[in-house]
Amino acid sequence: MLRSLDIHDMLIIDRLELAFQPGLNVLTGETGAGKSILLDCLGFVLGWRGRAELVRQGAQQGEVVAVFDLPPGHAAREILAEAGLPDEEPELILRRVNGRDGRKTAWVNDRRTSGEVLRRLSETLVELHGQHDDRGLLNPRGHRRLLDQFGDLEEMVGATRKAWRGLASAREALEAAEKAIAALRQEEDYLRHAVEELDKLDPQPGEDAELDTARRRMQAAGRIREDVVRAHHALGSDGVETVVLDALRWLEGAQSRAAASADKGADGGPDASADDGAEGAGDPAMTLDAPIEALGRLLAELGEAQQGVKDALRDLSFDDQELERVEERLFALRGLARKHDVTPDQLGDFAETLRQRLAALDAGGADLERLRAALDEARQAYDAAAATLGKARRSAAATLDAAMAAELAPLKMERALFATEITEDEPGPEGRDLVTFSVATNPGAPAGPLNRIASGGELSRFLLALKVCLTTGVSGLTMIFDEIDRGVGGATADAVGRRLAALSQDAQVLVVTHSPQVAALGAHHWRVEKTVADEVTTSTVVPLAPETRVDEIARMLAGDTVTEAARDAARALLRA
Repeated sequence: MLRSLDIHDMLIIDRLELAFQPGLNVLTGETGAGKSILLDCLGFVLGWRGRAELVRQGAQQGEVVAVFDLPPGHAAREILAEAGLPDEEPELILRRVNGRDGRKTAWVNDRRTSGEVLRRLSETLVELHGQHDDRGLLNPRGHRRLLDQFGDLEEMVGATRKAWRGLASAREALEAAEKAIAALRQEEDYLRHAVEELDKLDPQPGEDAELDTARRRMQAAGRIREDVVRAHHALGSDGVETVVLDALRWLEGAQSRAAASADKGADGGPDASADDGAEGAGDPAMTLDAPIEALGRLLAELGEAQQGVKDALRDLSFDDQELERVEERLFALRGLARKHDVTPDQLGDFAETLRQRLAALDAGGADLERLRAALDEARQAYDAAAATLGKARRSAAATLDAAMAAELAPLKMERALFATEITEDEPGPEGRDLVTFSVATNPGAPAGPLNRIASGGELSRFLLALKVCLTTGVSGLTMIFDEIDRGVGGATADAVGRRLAALSQDAQVLVVTHSPQVAALGAHHWRVEKTVADEVTTSTVVPLAPETRVDEIARMLAGDTVTEAARDAARALLRA
């Protein structure tokens, strides 16, 4: 329910604060007083499209604040949650500012938001009805939804939507399978050759790394063995061993000659007495003992070194053919991986993928048959749901037509005919029915759409009758009727007012009216006034007390000159 509306510096309104009540709220006033401005301002804060220039002359910005009561479970709360806005408060405060430069800023419960969020919220808060209401009853695109609401067919509509989704899903699955099978058939030769090649190679997980490690190890061992072989040759008979043996023989020979020379001197040779004081000093044989012993030790250690090198060579031995086999396998793996643009470790999974595609190709016929059967089943389910919904719609249409006939008679349109036409439409999520509300204002006259056949006054009454028939369970909704009683008067206007009053039992109703009969039935009455001061025009809204209300209805009856007779007539209307 709309609780209050505050307007600042909008059009010819300086400052206006309105507090609305449940029930039937009527706004009256002379033509041009600014009644439509109130609707413009309300539409502005609700995000509706309207006038381009709204800011009052001389003001920097205009502002409108609307406060709605928001009971638990209200549909607006879901929209607030989707928009990330607070949805726990018992009231909803909408605020929108229009700058002189045309920029608009919106808030919901003091949080910045967009005009689109305001528009979505407005659909759950307010309904506007009038002769130019193309958003509601006059829009043929909404007639099917209105009929479904009237007939309480939402559950059937939901079942039809579900069946449509199932049909669409089955159709998509079949189309995807057909495309996949067609693509597989184009590459069947490739798939079979690739699988055969991969199966022959039989790549194993981690094999590439194992082969690479083995290859590197054998290559490194080969290089090491070459160096050890060189060392073995250097230590062998053609190397250092020969050199050491030669040196040892030379030293031993020298030692033997030195010993022989010493023996001759000891036998009294000619020089024997020359060095009697240094016996044994400088004996060459004894001088060579140390290097000869060292060379002997060297030969022994050299032998140990040779044995160690031999042992190392034995340990470093490997089969060249094994290296060749490892390299051949490794290169085969990597070559096939490059061919298929995968890593060697992915070859196994890639092969499995190809096998699955081949299996899908081989089993494609059976899968297609299964999917075609599923599509047929889904189509039958949709046809059944759509047929059930269509039958229920035709039943609801007959009920609505009868209800409209009963409503039109008191509105002095007993000769008019209303018909809910249902024709076959393209299948869709909400069935195969095209629903159109058509009217014929007189017997024998051609029937046609509401907004093309009915005159202004007739259209107003058709819309009101429709709203009375279609409105059920709308507690908490605010309905606005903009001069919906235009072109009617007397008993017809009274019938219009009484139907508006009946609507207000379940919903808040705001009516902009020129009809005294309608105004007299309002539970709350405001008069819109326009004043001019210092060549500045302003509009204001005044709540009417019982006596001033009599004067206002008398003015509506008599015009500018209000007589006592007019007041008596006004009092009679208020008592009726």
